[in-house]
Amino acid sequence: MTRIPTALHGLVTALAALVAVTAAPGTATAKPEPRAPEDFVSLSSVDPTIIQEMRYVTRHNFVGEPIDGYQQRLCILTRPAAEALHRAQTRLLRQGYSLKVYDCYRPQRAVDHFVRWAEDLGDQRMKAEFYPEVDKTRLFADGYIAEKSGHSRGSTVDLTLVEVPAKPTRPHHPGQPLVPCFAPQEERFPDNSVDMGTGYDCFDTRSHTLDPRIQGAQRANRLLLKDALEDVGLVNLPEEWWHFTYKPEPYPDTYFDFPVSAKSLAGRR
Repeated sequence: MTRIPTALHGLVTALAALVAVTAAPGTATAKPEPRAPEDFVSLSSVDPTIIQEMRYVTRHNFVGEPIDGYQQRLCILTRPAAEALHRAQTRLLRQGYSLKVYDCYRPQRAVDHFVRWAEDLGDQRMKAEFYPEVDKTRLFADGYIAEKSGHSRGSTVDLTLVEVPAKPTRPHHPGQPLVPCFAPQEERFPDNSVDMGTGYDCFDTRSHTLDPRIQGAQRANRLLLKDALEDVGLVNLPEEWWHFTYKPEPYPDTYFDFPVSAKSLAGRR
């Protein structure tokens, strides 16, 4: 048997290894994230005066942890929706108010996160604030959680009103005592919003825009928000005083899954 010199043997071994790697099935590579269509924009590029308090990038939400797909504190919307908010903001500033957005475009992976959370009946860590009177087994049946969200189409926004000049909202600290989202304003989480009768994302019928229990200044504040937004083409969801969708939607049947980040806008701001 012919002996192969040591140096040549090493070369042959290295070449064999290279061939094996080349011939092997495709190795795992990082799949590039999807990006937003060209007509999606950051809200701040259209109107930098609108306040942004993006709840799902923080722990202060009904899940109790940052939500999948929210990489930055950034409101992304289709341009027509963003421009409609700008028109409403111009009117509201003259009246002494500013819009404040809580959520804008929402990737499908975030909706999937909500679904997994809703199916985990043992996770009740934020119940005392966000759904104190709703059994978690009812979240799908009662419409609080769904497998698809209009937010993923890019023209839906959750928002409120703030008196200007705006006071800062006190930071949320995980582990602090939770208070029902429908408690009197001076008792619940100290948002700098005007009093809407409930906090944001309150899973309760009191959140219905025209719930008869909401009267006086609280009802007037809801109607001020509703009227200002409907005048520029944003339609309210009756079950949530904070939820509005621009009509007609540019993407009525498409549910996007690009992350909430500046990179998703492909260099646009």
